[in-house]
Amino acid sequence: MVMEVMNEAARLEAAGERIIHMEVGQPATLAPKTARDAAKKAIDEDPLGYTLALGNVPLRERISEHYKDWYGLDVSANRIVVTNGSSGAFTLAFLALFDVGDQVVLPSPGYPCYRHILSVLGQRPVIVETGRKTRWMPTPEQIAAIADDVEGLVLASPANPTGTMLETDRLAELTKLCDQNGIWFISDEIYHGLTYGRRAETALAHSDNAIVINSFSKYFSMTGWRIGWMVVPEALVDPIERVAQNVFICAPAVAQAAALGAFDGMEELERNVDVYRANREVLLEGLPKVGLGEIEPADGAFYLYCDVSAYTSDSIAFSRLMLEETGVAATSGVDFDEDRGKRYLRFSYAGATEDMVEALERLKAWPRLR
Repeated sequence: MVMEVMNEAARLEAAGERIIHMEVGQPATLAPKTARDAAKKAIDEDPLGYTLALGNVPLRERISEHYKDWYGLDVSANRIVVTNGSSGAFTLAFLALFDVGDQVVLPSPGYPCYRHILSVLGQRPVIVETGRKTRWMPTPEQIAAIADDVEGLVLASPANPTGTMLETDRLAELTKLCDQNGIWFISDEIYHGLTYGRRAETALAHSDNAIVINSFSKYFSMTGWRIGWMVVPEALVDPIERVAQNVFICAPAVAQAAALGAFDGMEELERNVDVYRANREVLLEGLPKVGLGEIEPADGAFYLYCDVSAYTSDSIAFSRLMLEETGVAATSGVDFDEDRGKRYLRFSYAGATEDMVEALERLKAWPRLR
């Protein structure tokens, strides 16, 4: 549905309207200069043929260093698989771990593509509802109640659409519960690096059995390059390699070159995070003043998940009216929670701070919020 909002926003822009884009979950910034320079060099000097299915060795080694630098963990490069974005990583993980008919737990609200990829592969999403009382994260008790019936659990921390994170104790408890019950714990860590208080913690700190999925899309500002990675237990490397060889052959060679270069652009990337932090503060202060104060403050990512039930029971229609009448584009919560999402909108604050300020001014003047 976010794509439908983007299409309508593009139509209005083509007609001369100025749209403030808060619907799409991607940075408005370029890939870091070091990544772009590395790509240009590779284009000029490298034949850019097939790479190993697991990814180029220098990139896998650099990702291994990243785990030491950020988390203090020794993660062997042999356990790292370079993928076609995080979407490719989820496809590989689901194909390697689960059979047709296997049941996999997903929290709701949550990223819709998890359940769609599972469904396409003949696997069965099991939806567990979360709420503001648990900061939009499942509890160990919820998972324990269905542990005998499921084969996997997918969790994102920080999460999309809520931006909330698991606390250390809850993450440790959930990974332990999965290990004890033979449940694969798949940790979506794509928003790591985009946090505004405590740092995000990797599931690998608590379990070597966890499958960790990450990407260069969000923190590294490289969405369209389609490059990501996963960390898997040693026993899964060969099965995943065989699947990757047949399904994807390899991740794009030029994107791998750019990704290696991106690690040298951390100063630039941290300046992006400073902008998101400022945007978050602007919105957390300003949204309640325009009548949209029912928000659980986000720990990370670049989203705020707002309860708009005081104004509508149909957030799809409400988001369309908001776009048409104010020029502010946001995403209906139905993308992330098919039932309760009718009461919610997701605002992305990955754009410029001045756009966030202008969006608040437009919403303040909107009669439907009075």
